[in-house]
Amino acid sequence: MRFDSATADRLTAAAFFALGAAMTWGGYEMDRLEIRQIHPASIPGLVPMILGAALMLCAFLLALSAKRTPREADTGSGSWKDFGFTAIWSCVFALGLVSRIPFVLASGLYIAGFAGWFLIPAATDSRGRLRAVLLVLLFGAVTATAISALFRYGFLVRLP
Repeated sequence: MRFDSATADRLTAAAFFALGAAMTWGGYEMDRLEIRQIHPASIPGLVPMILGAALMLCAFLLALSAKRTPREADTGSGSWKDFGFTAIWSCVFALGLVSRIPFVLASGLYIAGFAGWFLIPAATDSRGRLRAVLLVLLFGAVTATAISALFRYGFLVRLP
């Protein structure tokens, strides 16, 4: 399989730009809360509009950084194996972990498993693997705690 990553970057940028534009438009079209005497800056669509605009900016930067000449062809099967793991692990998280165990634990397991898939095999010796496992567990715990705290206390979202 021949893979031109510059073309893939441009196509991905176009898809992300369209998604960001849809998020921005959808956030703008959401109902306002002025009827309930709530400040106009607290519109429900404000966060999707900001995220959509940020996604469009990132897509634009990705398109600018795409090289004009094709990069070296990727002939390895690692990309498909990584894609398969990502798809399956994300389904396990969404369908099997969320709402069955506390959200902070589910997201910690998801993050640690995902990071471990890429970091642990890269370690060459047993000491490096142990260090990678500890780093992955720490990263999963800290990130999951931060995400849960942000949504619970920052966005006032009740988590499953």
